[in-house]
Amino acid sequence: MPPSVCSSNPSSTSISKFISEQPYLHMLETKCRTMTDLKKIHAHLIKSGVIKDKIAASRVLAFSSKSPPIGDINYANLVFTQIENPNLFSWNTIIRGFSESSTPQYAIHLFIEMLNTSQVEPFLLTYPSVFKAYARCGLAKDGAQLHGRIIKLGLGFDTFIRNALLHMYVSRGFLVEARKLFDEAEAEDVVSWNSMIMGLAKSGEIDYSWRLFSKMPTRNDISWNSMISGFVRNGKWTEALNLFSTMQKEKIKPSEFTLVSLLNACGHLGALEQGNWIYNYVKRNNVELNVIVVTAIIDMYCKCANVEMAWQVFERVPNKGLSSWNSMILGLATNGFEDEAIKLFARLQCTSLKPDSVSFIGVLTACNHSGLVDKAKDYFQLLMDKEYGIEPSIKHYGCMVDILGRAGQLEEAEEIITSMKMEPDAVIWGSLLSACRSHGNIALARWSAEHLLELDPNESSGYVLMANMYAASGQFEEAMDERISMKEKHIEKEQGCSSVQVNGEVHEFASGRKLDSEFNGIHYIL
Repeated sequence: MPPSVCSSNPSSTSISKFISEQPYLHMLETKCRTMTDLKKIHAHLIKSGVIKDKIAASRVLAFSSKSPPIGDINYANLVFTQIENPNLFSWNTIIRGFSESSTPQYAIHLFIEMLNTSQVEPFLLTYPSVFKAYARCGLAKDGAQLHGRIIKLGLGFDTFIRNALLHMYVSRGFLVEARKLFDEAEAEDVVSWNSMIMGLAKSGEIDYSWRLFSKMPTRNDISWNSMISGFVRNGKWTEALNLFSTMQKEKIKPSEFTLVSLLNACGHLGALEQGNWIYNYVKRNNVELNVIVVTAIIDMYCKCANVEMAWQVFERVPNKGLSSWNSMILGLATNGFEDEAIKLFARLQCTSLKPDSVSFIGVLTACNHSGLVDKAKDYFQLLMDKEYGIEPSIKHYGCMVDILGRAGQLEEAEEIITSMKMEPDAVIWGSLLSACRSHGNIALARWSAEHLLELDPNESSGYVLMANMYAASGQFEEAMDERISMKEKHIEKEQGCSSVQVNGEVHEFASGRKLDSEFNGIHYIL
């Protein structure tokens, strides 16, 4: 039997001595790397009876509670259930393990069990894991009740508890509670500032997020990465690239997630020069070319119309996940390489990967741009449903309505809409309305416009297209009525906007906007 060192608070010296005297326990501490290793050691600890000691059991529990791929939370739970009268360390370990697992709700259940059935009282290290579980489960209201317990116990001073609380509130959009907690904090803790910046950006409060970032007393790499990602999340592409430029001057290393966000920004802006620089940065710094990074690079090059470079990346990298295939298929389809997109889709079908709903959006887009109506029908009616069992989404219906509308098959487009299992959106009604204008079907156009305006009474395209259609058919009074109706309802046509990259800087142009003096030369040349 192992020596009795099961006192309530054994010293670190006695713990170290006990571990050193037990060869298998010492092996667990020094040589155990995988769950396979742990299970072998655990078997010997059970056979020798050492596992009955709380120190030995807690070490097995601590290893198995680690996040995958190292640990196994289900195995850890089995170990925990075999511990007689678990101590605070064991409770904290299993609660923390579940809070970081794919089933965080069990962390909450265990915490409640700890309160109701054990003689052990939770303490400082218990609560951050529970608040994290509440955040991940989307139960911030329940977490707020636990916040009340924290206040009553006088534990609100603890930095870890406060930061876990703040993260829970901001991650679930409880900004009023988060701001109050943030304003009450006395210490200038960078973790709480970062939580506020991320939470505000996630909730669309990007201007307030930027003001906080600008006022930060100290920043770390997470601060910069969070602000850049926040800009991208809120469509502030230019601001994201400008901040990245400043970040580089400050010698701050971007995270993988930030690089993906920046590639996304470059794609939306058509900023090929910056996109090239980021791709070269990835190669220079040996950033792992995982599926997420590869897909972002391909997507950026396709959106910047450099399909050749996108193709090179696609063919060279070994880690081609389904998202990389989908991005390449859609990139080819939208850049005038419809035949290549269809061939690549066929090639995808021959791999171990199965096309998903996004794959079919790509190939239907290719059919749309090349006018392959019958082929699109085969993909939509036969391949998607019967071979792959994919339920059409509203985007697939939208593609088919646009394909049939462009081809003048308006009755079939109408049939597609009436057969939909969900309500058509403004994109579908707009596509049909545009097709009716091209092919002169006024009756169907009225039907489309009525539904479009029901969805959004302030949508200008319905009025404009109907006015143009009436005018083209000689019905000038009806055309004037549409224009007058727009004016009475104070509806304005949305400005067209485009951008151009000059010497690494992205300039935006909007229809009807007065040109600044620096663009007079461009205007003169045009």
